[in-house]
Amino acid sequence: MARPIWKGAITFGLVSIPIEVHTAVRDKQLHFHLLTAKDHVRVKYERVSEKTHKPVAWNDLVKGYEYSKGRYVVLTPEDFEAAALAKTRTIDILDFVKAEEVDDRFFDKPYYVTAGAGGDRAYALLRETIRDAGKIGIAKFVLRDRQHLAAIEAIEDALVLSTLRFADELIPASEYSFPSAKGQRAGDLKTARMLVDELSADWNPGKYTDD
Repeated sequence: MARPIWKGAITFGLVSIPIEVHTAVRDKQLHFHLLTAKDHVRVKYERVSEKTHKPVAWNDLVKGYEYSKGRYVVLTPEDFEAAALAKTRTIDILDFVKAEEVDDRFFDKPYYVTAGAGGDRAYALLRETIRDAGKIGIAKFVLRDRQHLAAIEAIEDALVLSTLRFADELIPASEYSFPSAKGQRAGDLKTARMLVDELSADWNPGKYTDD
């Protein structure tokens, strides 16, 4: 089994379950490198100053936030350290909510959660309890120096953790205009429904391949 990307515990109330988090997706995209056409040698990228057009060494670089065009606030390592979240090793469940209440737009990336040493019984208990209740856990945790919102749900024998987008990361649909349903003719709706019924099938993800 692959090495976990995160180790710690799921906590809620006074309960603490040792767990490990593993990636649940494979990167199947093709990745290319830029080569010289003549001898197929990798091309090196350099950090070049827009002002002098000369390469800049790593120790001469600082990070800056552009607050208006061409104007920056420079941040030091001490600034980032002061703003950093404490690196806890817990996934803290804040609420249990009905799964159908969470809009699909919030879901980002899935991970498998496996039981850590001595956690099998508590892990299975949490999994079966939320499955029976028809709920998912909404949690916060820190991964790679960033706080994440997450959903924990029971899928088959696994607990699956999916990172979620925060509410302010979603663009409201109200910012766009969409066609009205008014004026639809009953005959058109009936014909369209017949087509939908003809194409209806059971969900089989293996049926769909990247061509």
